[in-house]
Amino acid sequence: MCLTCRLRRPRVSRGGWRQTPRGHNGARQEIRMTDQTRTALVTGGVQGLGAAAAQALAGAGVTVAAAHLGAGARAKAFADETGMPVFEWDVSDYDACVQGVKDVEAAIGPLDILVNNAGVNKDVMFHQMDRDDWDAVIGVDLGSMFNLTRQVIGGMRARGFGRIINISSVNAARGQAGQTNYCAAKAGVEGFTRALARESAAKGITV
Repeated sequence: MCLTCRLRRPRVSRGGWRQTPRGHNGARQEIRMTDQTRTALVTGGVQGLGAAAAQALAGAGVTVAAAHLGAGARAKAFADETGMPVFEWDVSDYDACVQGVKDVEAAIGPLDILVNNAGVNKDVMFHQMDRDDWDAVIGVDLGSMFNLTRQVIGGMRARGFGRIINISSVNAARGQAGQTNYCAAKAGVEGFTRALARESAAKGITV
């Protein structure tokens, strides 16, 4: 599901949400609230695209929490400006994600929407890249897909509703010099997204 897709006139769907009838490839969806408040977690959610996603969801009536790592004063300012709860943990750390999602759900309730937006860049030509450059980007940009989605998918399946939004990049398909780590991670995100979408659609979950 792409946050930047154009919005069309929606139809009412299961669970009180409104969405367009297109599939997960090039999906055009609009989130609106009716008689039920949904909850969302946006990673990398206090600045840039993540902050825009969090504010858009909140504007649609969703109760939103944001996660970050090391954003410091910007995270505090975002919390003060928006009133959203803000949490800090490393999304490349599986155990930290287990506890982080527990803390978020204790604060706002079971998660209906997950926006996997957190990402890092360690740009360097491959012949000069070291293992730390590779592992850091793969761990955050791709590893976080498993670490976070695994915490929420069971509940979404049980409730028969979920929205998982994974942020990729055009460089996943076209490549970019100096970004073999980043391009590999984002290509992995796209494969993960397509496979999970096929597994989850029958349970009312779009990916």
